[in-house]
Amino acid sequence: MSALKLNSHQLRSSRVGESSKLQKKINRNSLVLVLDNVLDTYNIGSFFRLADAIGAQKIYLCGPVVTPPNIKIHRASIGTWKWVPWEQFQNTDDCLKQLKSEGYQIIACEQTKNSVDYLKAKYKFPLAIVAGSESFGVGESTLKLCDQAVEIPMYGINKSLNVLVATSVIVFDAISKLKSTNK
Repeated sequence: MSALKLNSHQLRSSRVGESSKLQKKINRNSLVLVLDNVLDTYNIGSFFRLADAIGAQKIYLCGPVVTPPNIKIHRASIGTWKWVPWEQFQNTDDCLKQLKSEGYQIIACEQTKNSVDYLKAKYKFPLAIVAGSESFGVGESTLKLCDQAVEIPMYGINKSLNVLVATSVIVFDAISKLKSTNK
């Protein structure tokens, strides 16, 4: 049902019940987003919007975070939280251990001494992309569970992008590489 396209008004006014019936018909990529203690409700809502845009299988909200239904998440997501399957974990490490057992490659969007330029990264699907907290990034124990860290080169004086923006760039690159290898 990839032909189903709703405008922002239709998304905001859609009901959870009607979306859950149609979710199964949406053609999804073999990719999930994992939010590691992302606290800002605007960012959480925007991640739902990103997850919908990329056709993610699921979004995992990890840590003591706000979850839907929440008015700020609803506003930022324009209602897409009702269309993207999601689950909450008390901690990110448990989530990643489960995903590893299911065969996911785990990629952290994080600047580390060993991180790889996102353009040179090799992605395997199914893929889990981990986005870290706005203040502290991806946690140390979580980084140890990741198969690799991927970063975006920065050319100005600022050393990082907003977590949503950085994840968006990396995710669209990964999907582009997936689509080009499947041609």
